[in-house]
Amino acid sequence: MKRHILTFSISALILLTLTGCAKAKKDGSDTELVQEIIASEKTETEEISPSPIERDEPGTKEDSPAETEAVNAEEADGTEKKQPVNSYKEVWGYVMTEREHFFKPNMPVTDLCYFAADINSYAEIPTIPNPKVFADFKGRTHLVVFCGGRALTHFTIDPEGEPRKRILDTIEGASKKYDGIHIDFENVGLRDAENFHLFLIEIRKRIGPGKMLSVALPARTRLLRDEIYEYTKIAPLVDRIIIMAYDEHWSGGKAGPVASMSWCRNVADFCNENIPREKLVMGLPFYGRAWEDQGFDTSWIFKSIERIKGENGVTEIKRTDSVPYFEFDTNVHVTAYYDDAQSLTARCSMYSEKGIDKVAFWRIGQEDTTFWDDIAIKEN
Repeated sequence: MKRHILTFSISALILLTLTGCAKAKKDGSDTELVQEIIASEKTETEEISPSPIERDEPGTKEDSPAETEAVNAEEADGTEKKQPVNSYKEVWGYVMTEREHFFKPNMPVTDLCYFAADINSYAEIPTIPNPKVFADFKGRTHLVVFCGGRALTHFTIDPEGEPRKRILDTIEGASKKYDGIHIDFENVGLRDAENFHLFLIEIRKRIGPGKMLSVALPARTRLLRDEIYEYTKIAPLVDRIIIMAYDEHWSGGKAGPVASMSWCRNVADFCNENIPREKLVMGLPFYGRAWEDQGFDTSWIFKSIERIKGENGVTEIKRTDSVPYFEFDTNVHVTAYYDDAQSLTARCSMYSEKGIDKVAFWRIGQEDTTFWDDIAIKEN
């Protein structure tokens, strides 16, 4: 048992300028299909299924869904609406199951990614979220198929394995209720890169041309030596690539922004060079991260225990059923980086200046809700 008194000293990074801002054999038919897709890529630049959305105008506390109503506050009191700073051809938003209430149909969103059809440890998708919960939404809905572990991913996409066929059958059936399938496989192994490509090709064949196929890929500022998610190889296989331009810094590492402006600029430049403009969707985070300068929540060896006792003036050792324990109070310095409406708008402005006309947000329900006033959907 430990008692910690936490003194929070929050260091928030808010960028002020508004102008800068996831081995087996491959048969010949699959090879031919890849070549056909790549060849068609040179002539087909039209975007599929223009967003059927027409709208008038356009949290971190997940136990307070009422906070999301703030976006409608101006309408309720009759005050004049603020003009959006940025407008996009497509605005994608992720919504998690059991968090659906955070999404409001009047949000400026063209594409809704329903997270998730989660592949379990038996390489099955036991539950498919029902998109009817978004019956009032007039845009496109996409089923997010998520696979987390590397070993599970390997067996899921192995062309010679039974799990692959089972997963593909499930995806094909589920696609009938959605406008698209969104693949989020973030732990593809190096030896499985080609199998991942073949997996995407098979999904494309099964769901047909009338459905949109999109994929979430990690952010890059350069081509890695042993690159698994090579943009130029994946782009011909899908309709959209959502770049997860976040987690530049993560819990357990050095404190820093989830997505710094300079890093995002480099990511955007690399994406513009390697992904066709009509397929590129730049992802932004709605969440933040915190770091503390003392981490006591861990396993200790006896030598460390004795040192910590001494450093914190512990003199009383208590016992419960012969097992010793002690308690102490300490101050912890916390550094937190997050995004608010101002920093999100600045990053959106920077992407707009680079010619990026599609953005995505992970995830609805975590955001500063006033941000929705700063973004709009471009009229066709």
